Amino acid sequence: MLLRLHYLAVAAVLAAVPASVMAEDAKPVDVRILAINDFHGYLQPPSGGLVTPDPADPAKTVHVPAGGAEHMATLVKQLREGHANSIFVAAGDLIGASPFLSAMFHDEPTIESMSLMGLALSAVGNHEFDEGKTELLRMQNGGCHPVDGCLGPHPFTGAKFQYLAASTIDTATGKSILPPYAIREFGGIPVAFIGLTLKATPTMVSPPGVAGLKFLDEAEAVNAQVAELKARGVEAIVVLIHEGGFPTGGINDCPGISGPIVEIVKKFDKAVDLVISGHTHRAYTCTIDGRLVTSGDKYGTLVTAIDLTLDPATRDIVRARADNVIVHTSLAKDPAQTELIKAYNKLAGPIAARPAGAVTAALSRVPNAAGESALGDLVADAQLAATRDPETGGAEIAITNPGGLRADINGAAHGEAPFRVTFGDVFAAQPFRNQLVTMTLTGAQLKAALELQWQDPARPRILQVSNGFSYTWDNTAAPSARIVAERMLLNGKPIEADRSYRVTVNAYLAAGGDGFVPFTQGTERLTGVYDVDALFGYFKAHSPIAPSAQDRIARLN
Repeated sequence: MLLRLHYLAVAAVLAAVPASVMAEDAKPVDVRILAINDFHGYLQPPSGGLVTPDPADPAKTVHVPAGGAEHMATLVKQLREGHANSIFVAAGDLIGASPFLSAMFHDEPTIESMSLMGLALSAVGNHEFDEGKTELLRMQNGGCHPVDGCLGPHPFTGAKFQYLAASTIDTATGKSILPPYAIREFGGIPVAFIGLTLKATPTMVSPPGVAGLKFLDEAEAVNAQVAELKARGVEAIVVLIHEGGFPTGGINDCPGISGPIVEIVKKFDKAVDLVISGHTHRAYTCTIDGRLVTSGDKYGTLVTAIDLTLDPATRDIVRARADNVIVHTSLAKDPAQTELIKAYNKLAGPIAARPAGAVTAALSRVPNAAGESALGDLVADAQLAATRDPETGGAEIAITNPGGLRADINGAAHGEAPFRVTFGDVFAAQPFRNQLVTMTLTGAQLKAALELQWQDPARPRILQVSNGFSYTWDNTAAPSARIVAERMLLNGKPIEADRSYRVTVNAYLAAGGDGFVPFTQGTERLTGVYDVDALFGYFKAHSPIAPSAQDRIARLN
């Protein structure tokens, strides 16, 4: 009885001590956040690996073999060792524009891979909307694809992690389509993670993919959550945002950074402590407006290790530092990831291995000074060839968007020159499976479409065009008047403003994707084959293929 009274007396004394006094005596809480962004379904290491400044000569770059889910899972485990409080998060574009192994199964393998890795939270990125809201919710909740059914080796049960979408509003309900934030506790201290994508998502996704959705201003969407979080006793706030910047320096440097993320961070409420960003496919650890801002390249080549210190008295972040760690392919392979990839490869491997043809040299998607690339020329030529006959469209010109070109075709993994190219290689270059649409446009409408390549002068989208069509643009002219009318030619003859032309584009552009609205005005539409099938057929008919002269687009000044 006396012993029980003693315990009660001690409890009474402790209860009388203010929580703030007890917190002052408590030790700081250390938290490790592991972060990735723009994984894009690269379950296997990307060709080219990670491009970094050459340590021997910073003016040059080197390619470091990096990436792959098997190696990333091992690194994530290693980086969590010795850290009692840790969490693994992402800043969007886990899926979409994916290689064949993931894309063939509508990115179900990637969702499963991330779940196996222990991913806890992810912002939605613009590519999470490639197939629309319903498909995104299927990624979260599971179930068979509504058209293709169950294709994988086992039932798809959805993500074990939570997608966050603070700025994406369903116009029918006025609410966010997924939770705007999540709260996790570390050492008894709550930390909020707000997740969102960029406001410009509708300009980057096919209009059907964002139908019925509204995308709010990034800073306003974040700041709207702060009051609610503070009311819930949260002081430590982390933002996972699918928008980024363009740094200078190496993967852990930031002597300078530009781009949208700079102004967005400056507009954030001061309660926001840490920003984990993405979208621009760059690597950096920066301080912007007094806050740590990070990004981890792309395709799973880096994991960002962020170490925080939480003050028990203020319940806020008082210290933050970050390190971008390379996912070296020399790391051991995680057995669970190996088993997952093996199961999907058993179904996809024979299809991906089908021979397409060969190339004499790499076909790069990197543009020249005028904006033209060897891969862009090839894709446009393939689309023209697939729709040139009267019964397939009667096309005279084919045009494709640079954002649809997702990987170089180099064939280097398949032997010596001429390099063998497989269907998997072709699919990696054109992974969106857009059908081709041939339409009638006037010369004036065609010029109006080309003028829209500089809607964002800082990030122009130079359209790639087929052989026989060429144009010249003036870099010193206004963004709405850069096309030199008399130097817009088809087979050497000027395009006439009032004449009609048959033009092939992919379904994304046909619906006004990337803001190219004039393509929505095209008449006498005929829908054809998928873009990847057109490219595969072109390889079959014309291999070995050499890089083009890249002289279809000319730039003045």
